[in-house]
Amino acid sequence: MFFFFAGGLEQQATQILKNGVRRCIMCGSRADLVEYEKVLKLFIFVPVWRWPGKGPLMHCDNCKLFFPPPPEKETLEAALRCQFCSCQLDPSFRTV
Repeated sequence: MFFFFAGGLEQQATQILKNGVRRCIMCGSRADLVEYEKVLKLFIFVPVWRWPGKGPLMHCDNCKLFFPPPPEKETLEAALRCQFCSCQLDPSFRTV
């Protein structure tokens, strides 16, 4: 038995959460924070099955790129702490 599937998986923006949050990492134009869904398509244009994405992503209207949003301030502050004693590190500190 031979099975051939002509289709693909695509991400589509469903709702814009914030307009122009930051610049696109590929082309430099303005990117929006969006909710998205994944779409399985048959013959490249017939949607067969949709399911929601895991979390919000950045979406560039110019080059159609989806990329992760910038880290939250709390996440950035946690990254600037020592993993052993939890003391605050200087932002210029680098490990070798």
